[in-house]
Amino acid sequence: MKYALIGCGRIAINHVKAVLKNKLEFVAACDVELDKIDILFNKANLENRESVKRYTNYKEMLTENEIDLVGIATESGVHAEIALYCIDHGVNCIIEKPIAMSIQDADEIISRSEERGVKVAACHQNRFNLAVQELRGALEAGRFGKLSHGSIHVRWNRNEDYYTQAPWRGKWASDGGALMNQCIHGIDLLRWMFGDEVEEVYGQTRQQFHDYLEAEDVGMAVVKFRNGAIATIEGTTNVYPQNLEETLYVFGEKGTVKVGGKSTNNIDVWQFADEDDTDSQKRELQEQTSNVYGNGHSSLYGDMIKAIQENRKPYVDAMAGRNALELVLAIYKSQKTGLPVKLPLTDFASTEMTGEFS
Repeated sequence: MKYALIGCGRIAINHVKAVLKNKLEFVAACDVELDKIDILFNKANLENRESVKRYTNYKEMLTENEIDLVGIATESGVHAEIALYCIDHGVNCIIEKPIAMSIQDADEIISRSEERGVKVAACHQNRFNLAVQELRGALEAGRFGKLSHGSIHVRWNRNEDYYTQAPWRGKWASDGGALMNQCIHGIDLLRWMFGDEVEEVYGQTRQQFHDYLEAEDVGMAVVKFRNGAIATIEGTTNVYPQNLEETLYVFGEKGTVKVGGKSTNNIDVWQFADEDDTDSQKRELQEQTSNVYGNGHSSLYGDMIKAIQENRKPYVDAMAGRNALELVLAIYKSQKTGLPVKLPLTDFASTEMTGEFS
């Protein structure tokens, strides 16, 4: 399967590792700054790098090469534009989070990919974390009984050096703030675990310490699900002096689980009324990761390859990406209006927050 990468910045190394592990044929790489491609290849110790063509224009790359699958890892503000071009040219896509910056663009990605029979995966790789998979299995087996409530806490640190590395970070048109960039993975997990169907969201966001940005550095929200459960979201980049945790709690009438670690990679609490022989092992689960992005990219790529081969939807499809985006945008809209927001959203974009903290 012939593969190309669009965008060779901070997260791209995880995509390259996934490409190599899944034995894709790496045909081409594209970045508006050519030297970033060489930096990435050096970092990945990529062999046969001479055979990988280099481009600064993704349209030219797609025109000149036969490509089955692209990874889109550019700044967030152009994810949708690039994805729609790839879809229109029959190329399957793995899109880094968020899949778009507006609900309209996310809906367009879904509808156009379905019309053209193109597969789209949203890069919410933490769904493949071992601890997350165990939690999901317990939910699907009904071990929690009726769900009561839950929460996600993403307590990380991002300082000025992080933002100056890439000038698009922290801007409403190209990135959004802590909720959209850093916390959307945890928000995806929370919504997925509680049945996806959200009734109402009330949120508050602030810009406390990062006054050189446009967007928020902390956000909190209360989420009401259609199944009767409620949940809270806390996301921030204000934790001193370094990343603290990304922790997901699920509470039910017959079970309590806390998935913790720096990026929801450990099981900290695992208690069920119907205790079985495997539960003691699950309580000791700690997945080692080299960074906060975890190990899920390779699994996500492997699933996407199978989805193309088997002509099925990927495990983390475009709708999953839309759902996570929608919940972030609903929090933004609630901050802007000062009111609870009913879902589904039909017409909100991150750029509608322009000037919120100025």
